[in-house]
Amino acid sequence: MVDRRQVVAYRVRAQQLDRDEGGSLADTAVLDIGVQNTGPDGARWALAVRGVDVTALSDADVVLLWTVRGAPHLYRRADVGQVVAAVEPFSDADAGKRIYDASKPLKAAGIGNLAALHEVAAGMRTIVTAPTVKGDVSGRLATMLPEPYLRFCRPCDATHLYEMPFRLAAARAGLELQLDTSPPVLRRITGFRRVSAPGDRFDLVRAYLRLLGPATPKQVADYLDAPVKDVKARWPDDVVDVTVDGETRSLLAADEEALTSAEVSATRLLGPFDLFLQAKDRATLAPDAAHVKELWPVLGRPGAVLVDGEIIGTWRPRKSGKTFTVAVQPWRRLSAGTRDAITAQAERLATHRCATLTDVDFAD
Repeated sequence: MVDRRQVVAYRVRAQQLDRDEGGSLADTAVLDIGVQNTGPDGARWALAVRGVDVTALSDADVVLLWTVRGAPHLYRRADVGQVVAAVEPFSDADAGKRIYDASKPLKAAGIGNLAALHEVAAGMRTIVTAPTVKGDVSGRLATMLPEPYLRFCRPCDATHLYEMPFRLAAARAGLELQLDTSPPVLRRITGFRRVSAPGDRFDLVRAYLRLLGPATPKQVADYLDAPVKDVKARWPDDVVDVTVDGETRSLLAADEEALTSAEVSATRLLGPFDLFLQAKDRATLAPDAAHVKELWPVLGRPGAVLVDGEIIGTWRPRKSGKTFTVAVQPWRRLSAGTRDAITAQAERLATHRCATLTDVDFAD
């Protein structure tokens, strides 16, 4: 039996959020499951707050792929074969759940979801022989594939491929997203070779338990957008059950001692889509229901202020010309020392953004 504070402290340690510097891509654990690259404070900032020097990060080191939930995630380039194997749907039903509304017309036409992803991937591979803008790839695919693959987009007044099959087929086709391109540019992964199985390190169920555990099969399934049945079928044998606030969850047996002994001391400004905030037991991170709504709104997520293993508020950047301010909304009264630590992290963020910090606005 453990309490939520132990769980949160364990995750801080497992995700190396207590590491100030000296981290390398090779020893940064979150790159095993993928670092979501959404917004200006995306993957690079997530690595920076884990002690990685991202100033020299290059295409030779990392690869950006559409993977979990169709979102862009950063990985080590050396791991790309295992990653692509790891993010494959577990079954045809799983593929159908991950592609959302695109599954219905395919089913009506008698086309399997996995077969459809294979067909889309083959078309994308044919089209992308050189770096190609996403819209051009989609437009050409729309002329190659039959009606069940297509939808009419009213805002564009045009017919497109359904979005999720397009995104989830890209890695299967051996395609990556070129870093820092908007709109996205797709290109072939040089020397791409898919492996037959990802191995334990990149297995997504194990990685979730290692980095976001203890967890239930439903929480892992929600993270992956996969059916609970498929996750249960792949549940590791080497787990121990623990009780967290009355709920039975699982943790890899090798991590049991780390869970019971974790203590942390660090202040971090986490980006809105940091892995730490992707856990599906949100009440564990923020027990107050009002704080859950504030931290995970439907649109326009803020970042989280993490102090000594607890989320104690939210933050938002405000940039106008050369002015860069960080607005902090605390959930409790902050000591002078905590304010100073948050300000130091805001300075770090400003430097990361190549800006000069003008102010840290603490709402009282």
